[in-house]
Amino acid sequence: MSFVEDDVSDSGVESRSRLESYVFSCELSSEVPFYTFQADEDEEDVEHFLELRTICLGDGAKEENNVVEVTAMNHQGKKIAVPVANLNISCLPMVSLGEFELMAPVTLRLKSGSGPVTVSGLHLVATENEESEISDEDDDEDVSEEEMPSIKPAKKKQKA
Repeated sequence: MSFVEDDVSDSGVESRSRLESYVFSCELSSEVPFYTFQADEDEEDVEHFLELRTICLGDGAKEENNVVEVTAMNHQGKKIAVPVANLNISCLPMVSLGEFELMAPVTLRLKSGSGPVTVSGLHLVATENEESEISDEDDDEDVSEEEMPSIKPAKKKQKA
């Protein structure tokens, strides 16, 4: 799924952003207690986000508390670790996080418990295009509109 959005930045330059979404899932357990979601650093004008939706216990989970912790950057650019779920098979086997969106890099860690715990959501990829690229697209659209023949309304018949 992808969305195209027009924006006008503070500088007054029009830009167009495109947002693509992909399914994301990882499993945390005592064997694999953490997962790091990273962006490709060689891509320019591209931002990667992880939108967490659900965290749930998997088959074989024991009667114990399973705490899932997220480590990401805060608004000051410092790494911060926050527990986002405390799951137990008998009373809370799953939690919905809504649309909990984090900018890459993000580390998910099973802080306590043995799991398995499945974390799922969306991998969002936002791309920015500058005005110069948009003007080329707009020119192409104008040409295609000119090539189309105009549609004239049908003539009405008069009753006698």
